[in-house]
Amino acid sequence: MKRIGIVTSGGDAPGMNAAIRAVVRAAHTKDLEIVGFERGWEGLINNKCRLLSPRSVSGILQFGGTILHTSRCLEFWTKDGLQKSAETLAFNRIDGLVVIGGDGSFNGAQALSKETDIRIAGVPATIDNDVYGNDETIGFDTAVNTAVAEIDKIRDTAASMDRVFVVEVMGRTRGFIALAVGLASGAETILVPEVKFTIDDVVGTVKQNVQKGKKSGIIVAAEGIGDTRELSRDVEKLTGIESRLSVLGYAQRGGNPTARSRYLAGAFGDKAVELLLEERINSIIVLQNGKVTTISLEESVRNKKPLDLSLLDLARMLAT
Repeated sequence: MKRIGIVTSGGDAPGMNAAIRAVVRAAHTKDLEIVGFERGWEGLINNKCRLLSPRSVSGILQFGGTILHTSRCLEFWTKDGLQKSAETLAFNRIDGLVVIGGDGSFNGAQALSKETDIRIAGVPATIDNDVYGNDETIGFDTAVNTAVAEIDKIRDTAASMDRVFVVEVMGRTRGFIALAVGLASGAETILVPEVKFTIDDVVGTVKQNVQKGKKSGIIVAAEGIGDTRELSRDVEKLTGIESRLSVLGYAQRGGNPTARSRYLAGAFGDKAVELLLEERINSIIVLQNGKVTTISLEESVRNKKPLDLSLLDLARMLAT
């Protein structure tokens, strides 16, 4: 193996730059050339790339986002798009490809693997933390800390004005962020896409808290649970308590990565280079029980990571 490529695909996550830096510098110590493809899969289709060196990744460790940029590329998922991507890899003499991204990126990597013989190593970097077989992704800790810091401020206003706040966090299909944020911020109610609920459930909890002497509260809701604006209106209408909605939005995807996200980026990036050199099957790097290891790319994309619903019970107990 002489030359490896790097692509950051899908939504950006804090720590992607740290992962790029780790891959480049680990590869450099093995006398490998490193080619960075720009704007995710789009860079493979259009052959937009540049050589990366240890100096070209200097000073990026602490920044969010990705210096290679990323995009949502629908063309990639077509037969023609996959073939163009494979041709670009061959043209640039790429022997191995590091894909830095989340569950969707690894589905793309699996599709690409059917068009090319080069080895692929996946580095999980997504705030959603939804990669099967992996305890924690790069960027998840940063996103959770960002959201918790904002909720701490919101709670000051909630307590001062005796209000209930519905705080919408990211998570269109999965509730990992909402669950972690809700538990860490002491939210009275946590709503995730994986668990069905009714407005009566939410209202009942608010009324019970009022009876206990709680005049304010925080409801953390993943964006995928439905219309949070309507939810907030219904809470006020059915309880008589002022309710406000706060949508945290894309702030959760940006910002300086925490030490935890940087640590994972370094460990995962180094392992990715090692994985490619060992000539194993296409795999992704994962954290399992505190140890960095690997599982096959096929196994990861074939399965769905479960949400630990017992933590919802813990959060409810601690919020009483």
